[in-house]
Parts: sequence; C-alpha cells; structure tokens
Amino acid sequence: MSRDLNHHRNRHARPEFPTSTACQPPQTPRSEGPAPDFAGPLGTRETDLLDPTATVPQVNAIVLSGGSAYGLASAGGVADELGARGIGFSVGPTPDQVVPIVPAAVVFDLGRGGQFGLRPGNEAGASAARAALVERQPLLQGCVGAGTGGLKGGLGSASTVLSDGAIVAALVVLNAMGSVIDERTGELFAARFLLDAEPRLNRPKPAELHAFLGSRGPLTLPSTATQNTTLAVVATDVVLSKAQCRRLASAGHDGLARAVNPVHTLFDGDTIFGLSTRRRPAPDDATAYGLMSAAGDCVTRAVAHALLSARSITTPGGAWRSYSDSFPSAL
Repeated sequence: MSRDLNHHRNRHARPEFPTSTACQPPQTPRSEGPAPDFAGPLGTRETDLLDPTATVPQVNAIVLSGGSAYGLASAGGVADELGARGIGFSVGPTPDQVVPIVPAAVVFDLGRGGQFGLRPGNEAGASAARAALVERQPLLQGCVGAGTGGLKGGLGSASTVLSDGAIVAALVVLNAMGSVIDERTGELFAARFLLDAEPRLNRPKPAELHAFLGSRGPLTLPSTATQNTTLAVVATDVVLSKAQCRRLASAGHDGLARAVNPVHTLFDGDTIFGLSTRRRPAPDDATAYGLMSAAGDCVTRAVAHALLSARSITTPGGAWRSYSDSFPSAL
C-alpha cells in the first residue's frame, strides 16, 4: 500500500489492452480488526464478517475490483490461492483446512472498454494474489488494477508517519460521480493537502479551464444508480479493535469529502475499509486522535495521487481525459 506499510502487498491484474476492469488485492495475511464504512449501495462480499459482533477476528486479503457485481468473482480467485497455501481461518485439525477471509468491493465500469463482457473473474483474482504473495515491487498508481476502468481517476495511495512512529496509509480507487476540481480555478480540491515532498501544483491557465468546462456539455445522470463508486482501504500498524477500525474508515470518508464535491451521491457506492496490521501497541488517546486526522488526510492525498498519475484513455466505450492532459500548466 505504501513504502511505510511495506508489509502490505498490493498487486494488480488486468487485461492486456487499455480497457476496463481489473482487481487489486491489498493482501495482508495477518491483518486484524477490519471494518468497512459505507456511504451508498454497492456490490460487496463478506463485509458482514467485519462487524464487531462477528466471530472472525481477522482478514487475509481485501479485494477492490472493477466489473460491478460480476467482479466479486475475483475474490474467489484470491481465496483459492490463499487456501492452497494454508492461509485462512482454521476450520479443522490440519493446516490445509482453512477458509480464507477475503472481503471485497467493486466499482461499476462495465462497457467502458467497449466490451460489456470484459470484466475480472476468478483467474484475474488468482493472478493478482499470486503476484502479491511473491513480488516486492513499488506500487503503481493511475490507470492500473481496479483503476483501469475509472474515469479520469484511477488508483492512488498515500501514507504518513506520526510523531510516535505510528503509520497510516490509504489506497484509493477513484471513480466518483462528483467533481474533483474547483470549477472557478481548475485546481484540485485535494491539492492543498499535499505534503511539501509531493508535487506542488500551480493554478491552471484560464484558457485551459475554459476549454475543459466547454468540453463537458450538460450534466448527464447515469441511467441507473451506483455507476460511480470510490473504494478505499485505510490501514495503520497500531492495534485497533473492529469498532476502532470502523472509526478509522469513517475518518477516511471525511478525507474523501475534501477531494470530491458532491460526494456520496445517489449514484455512488463509496466504501472505505479500516484495517489494523497490529504491529505496534494499542494507541493512547493522543495517538488515536492523530490516527483519525491522518486517515482523512491520507485519503485526500491518495485521491490527488490517483488523478495526477492517471492518463487519458480512449476506447470504443468512450474517451476520458486525465487531469494532467486537461491542465498541463498545473504541473
């Protein structure tokens, strides 16, 4: 997910052409205390197990996928790969008798590659899981993994280290209905939350903003609900309960609201998973306060990274311009 939380392993699987769907499993065999926070209807798998009253104490992977409800099949491929390695919830006396716990959530991107039937399935999930289990490479951002089919968003990540050494990181798949720019200036809403070491953006030239606004035409609402969705995982290395993970996820939604306007619309199924890897002791009140603040900030910055890393794409299903191509003077 980030260089800071380097024990998380994130890998993508996607078709070999610049079109629609893919899956992204932040594979984390020992992560405990996960909890999701939803802001609309969407396709999910095994999220009921993350309730604080559920018996299962940990997850083995989280899958973020394209393909709408069809894309949930990719989580089955991840589970197959983990189960073959004895990774999962023990249900019997021998090491191979396990059931991997693999919650998943999906974005709607069907048909954006020009082929409605092009979507991730079991093999895409298995391929991504195999890569996560064996590879240790930097995380790619932009139009990769679950971000392949996004509009001009995609996949972004961000992290921070608190003063006491605690780490917070966020991974975002951006496919929002709302706007990510201030239409008065062309600036990203998320730009002012970027750190000094991250890209410093300029205010775009007025001519670029005029051209962008003129190219959009009137607002066209989707024909059905939940054709846009932003998914995210917010993780920390301190020990958290399921209830605290839920609070971490809720703070992540605050960060999303800073970067997208309007957010959590009737046409979005925004979902954020909160996750603890339990590498550090439980936080005191001051650290807990810092975790919640950092969770929101990391999600906001991850949205900016997704936008700045994305590239323009044209497929038989349509054309989507990236922020960098629409506002080159901002970079």
